[in-house]
Amino acid sequence: MYCQYYGLKERPFNVTSDPAFFFSSKKHKEAISHLLYGVSQRKGIIVLTGEIGTGKTTICRFFLNQVSKNVKTAFILNPNFSEVQLLESIIKDFGITPKNKTKLSMVWELNNFLLHESIAGNNLVLIIDEAQNLKPSLLEQIRLLSNLETEKDKLLQVILVGQPELNNRLNLHDLRQLRQRIMVRYHIGPLDNDEIKSYICHRLEIAGGVKIEFSDEAISIISRFSSGTPRLINMICDRALLAGFVSQTQKIDFNIIKKCIEELDCYSVGQNV
Repeated sequence: MYCQYYGLKERPFNVTSDPAFFFSSKKHKEAISHLLYGVSQRKGIIVLTGEIGTGKTTICRFFLNQVSKNVKTAFILNPNFSEVQLLESIIKDFGITPKNKTKLSMVWELNNFLLHESIAGNNLVLIIDEAQNLKPSLLEQIRLLSNLETEKDKLLQVILVGQPELNNRLNLHDLRQLRQRIMVRYHIGPLDNDEIKSYICHRLEIAGGVKIEFSDEAISIISRFSSGTPRLINMICDRALLAGFVSQTQKIDFNIIKKCIEELDCYSVGQNV
């Protein structure tokens, strides 16, 4: 609705995980560095955690664009499966068509595929998002898959991505063998206050909104409202651009943001009633 008025190519504050809008904050760069290190050094199991809306999925999608050509990946977004269904999803995402959908047969096919790719000089990476939803039995199955190896290297690198509850799950006594195989961990926090203005300007620039201005007072109240969580910043900024369009202004000031926050708070209360 407001894109034409502002001369935008697309909406700059969508809450979808678009790697084109990836913002290199200090924490996001550190997260990417941990993932690249863990995969390049074949560390086996890597864990990336963060609160809701901190950009974990965006980091994963950006990471997929950064890996070298010899890295092949499978990306599981919502692992609410049985053990057999999860295994089938993994091998299908690697491009394997299972001949027999029994657990033993699919593990055998996956192992052969991994061996073939390893001989060809390729590195295979499995990324599981929303991993805090994995049942202990599924996490144990993933541990067993991570055990597939040659005499020198792991055949499969596993990246578990999830909310902080994932750490609670991994600390279960029954999963201590899995926990001992986690070689790289990183917890991504919110943006620092001094990064929020740069984040907003970064997304506006990519979308073509170079004439849109957020006042310092507007940035300040956005910082307090969001506590540096990218998804919340996107929510309030998207609403603010709509309000600016209605008011026919290129400048987003304190009053616009304040009104948008009040509307969002009222909506949240209504949803909870």
